[in-house]
Amino acid sequence: MNKYIIEGSFPLKGKIKASGNKNAALPCIAATLLTDSEVILKNIPEIEDVHVMFEVLKSLGVQVKRKSHGEYSVKTNNIKSSEILAEHASNIRASILFAGPLLARTGKVILPPPGGDVIGRRRLDTHFLAFSALGVQIEIDGLFKLNSNKLVGTDIFLDEASVTATENAIMAASMASGKTTLMNAASEPHVQDLCNMLNSMGAKITGIGSNILHIDGVKKLGGTEFEIGSDFMEVGSYIGLAAVTRGELEIEKAGPEHLQMTKIAFHKLGIHWETEGSTIRIPSGQDMRVSPELGGMIPKIDDAPWPGFPADLTSIMTVVATQVEGTVLIHEKLFESRMFFVDKLIGMGARIILCDPHRAVVSGPARLRGAQLVSPDVRAGMAMVIAALCAEGKSEIQNVYQIERGYELLAEKLKSLGAKIERV
Repeated sequence: MNKYIIEGSFPLKGKIKASGNKNAALPCIAATLLTDSEVILKNIPEIEDVHVMFEVLKSLGVQVKRKSHGEYSVKTNNIKSSEILAEHASNIRASILFAGPLLARTGKVILPPPGGDVIGRRRLDTHFLAFSALGVQIEIDGLFKLNSNKLVGTDIFLDEASVTATENAIMAASMASGKTTLMNAASEPHVQDLCNMLNSMGAKITGIGSNILHIDGVKKLGGTEFEIGSDFMEVGSYIGLAAVTRGELEIEKAGPEHLQMTKIAFHKLGIHWETEGSTIRIPSGQDMRVSPELGGMIPKIDDAPWPGFPADLTSIMTVVATQVEGTVLIHEKLFESRMFFVDKLIGMGARIILCDPHRAVVSGPARLRGAQLVSPDVRAGMAMVIAALCAEGKSEIQNVYQIERGYELLAEKLKSLGAKIERV
């Protein structure tokens, strides 16, 4: 098993380019099943989750060709199977995203329960609510067996603004008979990317960027050439990394239009950046100090559905808060196990009170010490990397597979910025 050996307390400086959005790449890869024409995807991050998604396509009989770094050609003219292999499903939660397009294209799908990060219960009920409304028969006997003679458009109100359930519903409805109105839909940038890609293939989706989508089903979708947007989760992680190492970082193609709420959260911790076009620059020597709310109250950073603060950045902000003067409440509302990694930060010297599975009070600045760590999931793993890079001494992080599922060429990028990191 690979691991990182990190020597901390070195300021990171330099310039990097943001990778493509992992959470846009995964549904867009699945959506290639909706057409028998060639689809060319660009700016795809070269990460483990992406590679697993392409392996799933190949197992279904799809032709996948890597044209260059981040660019793939996909031809799905011959789908040989509608069953997702257990070995693939267990490795990635996004395997559920093949359900919508396979139902639209073949009328059936057999799917083992999806795997992925261990960050608490992650419901699938919303997916089945949407599929059932579109006319899908569902049988669960250890496997999810879905069948539909004909998908029919309808009004659907999702019981939660689930990103992947929204994406599955969009893909299925895009080729359903009639019109679908999808309410309480997720509206994250990656959902918008999927909608824009489908429209470029001939779909008829309006309301993109809102929580009400109108989808007029079409009989056939064509090929396209589509470029994935920037990964604002990666960008937020590198902003935090630059701040806690007291470095100076320039991020190209950062997608600042998607960082508005992230910017507000970092401002609460005294961290600012400059924007020029699509590039942002995080300067060194910032006065990292918590800004109290009106009346001197302790501020909080809490996640919410888009355009609220992204849940995937709460782990990152927890580490950043340990290096900021003052006290802040981190409130992760969505996943009941995501905050459990803070015991590792406490062991490194952080001053954190874990109030319950969702809330942690962080007081800083704290002098962190190197430690032996194990990455539990993508974002907590990256948070541990950030903690190790600002800690005194040497840290060892195991199970880096989890981190590399979401961060492209992480060790190489960090080395280019002056980090003392080895992948062994």
